[in-house]
Amino acid sequence: MGVRLMVIDDHRLLAEALASALKLRGHRVLAAAAPTAGAAELVISRAPEVCLFGTAAPAEPGVFDPIARIRRERPQVAVVVLGPVPSPRGIAAAFAAGAAGYVRHDERMEGVERAMAKARAGEAAVSPLLLQGAFAELLDPVAAPDDEGQRLLRMLTPREVEVLVRVAEGEDTRLIAAGMRIASSTARTHVQRVLMKLGVGSRLEAAALAARTGLLDRAASAPGPGVRRAPKRVHAD
Repeated sequence: MGVRLMVIDDHRLLAEALASALKLRGHRVLAAAAPTAGAAELVISRAPEVCLFGTAAPAEPGVFDPIARIRRERPQVAVVVLGPVPSPRGIAAAFAAGAAGYVRHDERMEGVERAMAKARAGEAAVSPLLLQGAFAELLDPVAAPDDEGQRLLRMLTPREVEVLVRVAEGEDTRLIAAGMRIASSTARTHVQRVLMKLGVGSRLEAAALAARTGLLDRAASAPGPGVRRAPKRVHAD
């Protein structure tokens, strides 16, 4: 039986993509909206069974304030947070605000659906691996914890980072090749390598992952020559 839900994320493209995928799997999506800052009022007015709440910064102060308000005014709505690999503080903040679950944003769709079903049934929807990692960090904290955006950035060459920037800005293979002055076949190879290194299956997933982890912002502020962003283009109808 499908779940009646809403998808909220600071990145509208990601919210709409996830909503479309869930609709195809038989769920009733009441709305896909951005940003999360204005989520509470919309969720309270529509009263879904489950709200998927995407965030790139689960440890930031105040990020889960909308969840706390939803919990107060619509306690029957189960909120499941979609976010990066969290710190213990991020998981604790989500549940303290009233979240019913926490799912990594790179989880398979089946995992998201399982979390939705558990949350709707009143169960805590968080994987044992996430809890294990959180407790491990609490027991043996690292001196300088890495973040996912920085980790992903180190996996890519400067040229691959430029390709990812262009993919995130909506350029197709032809435009990437022209902008970087390389052959289309080379551009296509670069795109495939970026998808493989990021562990995603499509350009849309790559763009969503880059946006959610702050990878592109980190690339722009990295020391050295930096990444030249692709110029904005106006396409004629």
